[in-house]
This record gives sequence, structure tokens and C-alpha cells, in this order.
Amino acid sequence: MMIRSIYGTTSVEWFLIFAIGTILVTRLYLQLTGYPQVGGGTLHIAHALWGGALMMLALIIGWLFLGPATRVTAIVMGGIGFGLFLDEIGKFITKNNDYFYGPSAEIMYILVVAVLVISRVVRDVKKPTVAEAMANAATIAADGISHGLPARRRRQAVGFLEVAKDQGADPTAIGHIRGLLDASADTPDRLMRLRDRATGLIPDFFRSPRWVPVVGWLLVASSAFTFVLGVLAWTFNTREMGDIDLYFEISRNPTANWILFVSGIATLGLSLPAMIARRRTDSVWPLRSLRMAALVFTVTNALVDFALEGFGALINLGVGLFGLAVISYHLGRQTSAHDNARI
Repeated sequence: MMIRSIYGTTSVEWFLIFAIGTILVTRLYLQLTGYPQVGGGTLHIAHALWGGALMMLALIIGWLFLGPATRVTAIVMGGIGFGLFLDEIGKFITKNNDYFYGPSAEIMYILVVAVLVISRVVRDVKKPTVAEAMANAATIAADGISHGLPARRRRQAVGFLEVAKDQGADPTAIGHIRGLLDASADTPDRLMRLRDRATGLIPDFFRSPRWVPVVGWLLVASSAFTFVLGVLAWTFNTREMGDIDLYFEISRNPTANWILFVSGIATLGLSLPAMIARRRTDSVWPLRSLRMAALVFTVTNALVDFALEGFGALINLGVGLFGLAVISYHLGRQTSAHDNARI
């Protein structure tokens, strides 16, 4: 039986962040330096080979050593290696080894999104079983014995033990793991300190709650506009307009039209009721719905943008991610306020 790890989804997400960052840095560096080649004569050492070497080292380090530092090292090395490998995907799927193959950006994007979705599905498909709760608590306790534990990780382990207890786990085994947790030294939570410092660097202007209605109504307007454009695209692409002098900048790609049309319907169905309900309820569901709308809109539109524009789609993707970050930030604050109010 496969046991899900508490570190799994976070590790996958950071792995992909380093991979994406590596692709962008590599493309920028090669463009600025005129695409130099490593090697001489008939040799050309592609950076995909360096990526493979880094991924191999990440695996070896993960096999040989234990602890949080090992996991972080493996994630960083593996992510950079995967980015170097994925950057040259155009060479692997074309007969003429075309590094600049147009759909490469789209393939990279689809792969990254697929991995993210799979990791989330694996995490959320069901609640932790007894075996998973015990195993994760024991893993945290083992880290605590060797390196100490911050309070946050200790609470996570205790929470897993409570889940296992409620599901009828062996009290003796639970007691042994609690003993390991009690024997673990307290350590500062450097990760949370780093996150708080990073959050503190964001100007108050961008953390203002006034951004929520701005982003929300932009989602409503953009999705409604996308829906209308979809209807117009099918109308004017299938009818002869005669002498009517009308011109619409609408893509003639039927697949792109379908993706944008469905995206517009889904985003409008999620965002419009949420914006109407925000003034009528203090519940968190409108923000959850807005976050889902922003995610759908950003992911689907970025897919079309990457297919039609390649890496030029990064600007539009950045705008979408900004809106998603604004909504997620305020959703987190509102959720925490609700939780504190119940205590």
C-alpha cells in the first residue's frame, strides 16, 4: 500500500517552481549571450544532459541521507535539473532538433499544470488513513529526534495522532510516537519566519482589501467579454456577411475558441454569484468561488496564449497569477479570522 506524505504536495510545488524559474533564466541567458554551445569541434553538450545529471544527484542524495535539509536539497537540485531538461523538449520531439519549436511552451505548460493537478488530487482525494496518519506523525517525530522540531511541525504530528486515535489506531504505538515528539528539542521555525519576511516586503498597497472587488469585477467583465467573443466567433466564422464592413480580431483556431468559450462560461458562473453575494454575507464561500474562477480563467487562457504566442504569454499569465494571489491572500486572512472567532 502506498502511503501519502505530508511533504508531498509542497515538495512537488517547489520542485515545479524551481523548474519554471530555471527555464525562464536559461532562455533569458541564452538570448542575451547569443546561444553559445558548450563543447568543441563536433561535440555539443546540451544543457538537458546537465539537467539529467542534477536529477540523478537529487535521487542519490535522497536515497543516502535523511532529514529536512536533504529534502530541500533534493527538491532544489531536481527542480533545476528538470527545468534544464524540459527547456530542450523541442529538440526531442522534432526531426530537425528544433530548439525553437513553437508548441514547446505549450507542452511545458500542460505538463506543469498536469503535475500540479495530479499532486493536488492525490492529496485531496481522501482523508488520511490510520496508516498514513501514523506514518506521517512518525516521520515528523524522526526529524525531531535528529534535528529538533518547530512548534508548527509538532502540532501537525499531534494532529495526525489525533486522527489515528479517532480511527482506532493502537494506543501503544501512539504513545511511543508521542514519546519521541516529547523528546524532540524545540527549534525556531525558520521557514515561517522567511515567509513572514517575504510577505512583509509586499507593499501595503497590494495587500489592501480594495483589490478584491477590482479583481472580482474584472473577472466578471473579462469572462462575459470572452463569452460574447465566443458567440461572435462561431457566428462570423460560419456566415457570409456580404458587404457589411465588420472586422473582428477573433482567432480562427476552433480549439482555442472552444477553450475560451467554455472558460468564459465557467468563470462567469463562478465569479458573478460570488461578487453579488460578497455584500450580503460574511461567509468565506464567495472568496473561495472567486479563487476558483481566477484559477480556471488563468489556467485556460494561459493554455491558449502559450499555444498562439509561445513565451509571449508570460505577461498575461503574470497578470492572472497576480489576481489569483490577491484573492488567495484575503481568503487566507478571512479564513483565519473565522477560525479564531470560533475558538
